[in-house]
Amino acid sequence: MDWEKARYFLVEQQIRPWNVLDSAVLDRVLNTRREDFVPADKKELAFVDVELPLGNGQLMLAPKVEARLLQEIQLKATDKLLIVGPGTAYLAALAAGLCAQVFVLEACADQAAKLTAALKAANIKNVSVEVSSSLTSQQAPFDAIIAAASFAQVPGELLAQLKEVGRLITVVGELPIMHAVLVNKTGAEQVVREVFDYNLPRV
Repeated sequence: MDWEKARYFLVEQQIRPWNVLDSAVLDRVLNTRREDFVPADKKELAFVDVELPLGNGQLMLAPKVEARLLQEIQLKATDKLLIVGPGTAYLAALAAGLCAQVFVLEACADQAAKLTAALKAANIKNVSVEVSSSLTSQQAPFDAIIAAASFAQVPGELLAQLKEVGRLITVVGELPIMHAVLVNKTGAEQVVREVFDYNLPRV
């Protein structure tokens, strides 16, 4: 397979049409080898517009969703980011080039080991993986949080880990319709905005 051509078509046929137009995010997609972050037996499916099964009931997000989450959270070069949710190795790799530090919470030790190995192979040095079955990281507080899973409502445990001024994006609701929501926190105030419709499994 011509991976570079496939990556170009990924951007032009899947990601741009999904209203991802941020040049920094698109550059990260074009310069990050998604095929290195999917299971070896699914490498040929790296650019397919579906969630990929990872085993243990975990799914890797479709590439257009990962790009859209990154665009909406609007990472800054100085940000400290937390990523929660299964199958987030590629998402972490993309985010690593957009902010200062990325911390990933991974419930499965095997997946955490694979994620760490993939990041090391890609020479990505500003991502740390923490094995935890909870939503709470020892590295809090954070400027931004991406929760790549769904919840009935925005979890208080995640909001509590934001800095005084911070933002969080996740998917909330019940089937058949869920929404990705962006929460902007300023002190005690929280502004919640729906940004797109998408269904994801529970964390």
